[in-house]
Amino acid sequence: MHPAYSVIFFTTASGAGYGLLALLGVLTPFGLLPPGAWFALTALALALALITGGLLSSTLHLTHPERAWRAVSQWRSSWLSREGVLALATYVPAGLFGLAVLLEAPGGLVAALGVTGALLALATVHATSMIYASLRAVRQWNSRWVPPVYLVLALMTGALLLAALQGLWGGGWRGLGGVATALAAAGWLVKAAYWRAIDAQAPRHGVGSATGLDRLGPVHLLEKPHTEENFLMRELGYQVARAHAAKLRRIAHAALFALPLLLSLAGLALPALAVLAVPSAAVGVLVERWLFFAEARHTAMLYYGAAA
Repeated sequence: MHPAYSVIFFTTASGAGYGLLALLGVLTPFGLLPPGAWFALTALALALALITGGLLSSTLHLTHPERAWRAVSQWRSSWLSREGVLALATYVPAGLFGLAVLLEAPGGLVAALGVTGALLALATVHATSMIYASLRAVRQWNSRWVPPVYLVLALMTGALLLAALQGLWGGGWRGLGGVATALAAAGWLVKAAYWRAIDAQAPRHGVGSATGLDRLGPVHLLEKPHTEENFLMRELGYQVARAHAAKLRRIAHAALFALPLLLSLAGLALPALAVLAVPSAAVGVLVERWLFFAEARHTAMLYYGAAA
């Protein structure tokens, strides 16, 4: 699949924003973050900026961005619509949470709004993952590992951002670095399991089963249906060399998981070091998400002569 940069930015930036929002909503009521309202409000502003920036960038992938609002009308059958509805709904408890923190509202109200925002944030990330996981035509996406990958990477990048803010701010629960470390390790395990799963899985279709002609015998393409590249071939027929993909996977292993994990561990002793994990993870998650699209193979390409 052609890696659209607007969608890559959306899934990574908004994912980190939703992860940050979820952790903020859960940890703030327990007093585990630096004291005072301004830390929570700063973290909330960063989370909403990432979420909003990502959502706006996703509309650039549309032919008619001005019609993006219509996507939410099909929520009964479309994961894309459900994602849109959940994304919009998340702003309500998130905004009220910020107001409650600013006005020093009772702890029970802050906790209720924080947890509600956290649940909606994670539900939005899950809906985003299901847009891809529900597509049977793309074997690498139609996997039980895709939702866990999206969820754990959102929480991991959000935790790295929160730990970095705490390192710059000072104070608060020292165990936050341990949470970031644990999520980095969990993300590494889940993503490695995803890569192993798609590498080991046999192709589901060849040109014979895709056309339904395999019952007649071996099927071969006599002539390509187009003399030049068309829209489907550009969007669904992107090819990345195996050696190139392997190199990018190593970069993702190092930048997204190994370095942030080590820096988060070091941040337990010196919290300011947690800041360095953020640029490394940012590079790594962009590489990981680019590969998520580039390594995917759409069954439709069998009609254009692609190998199984």
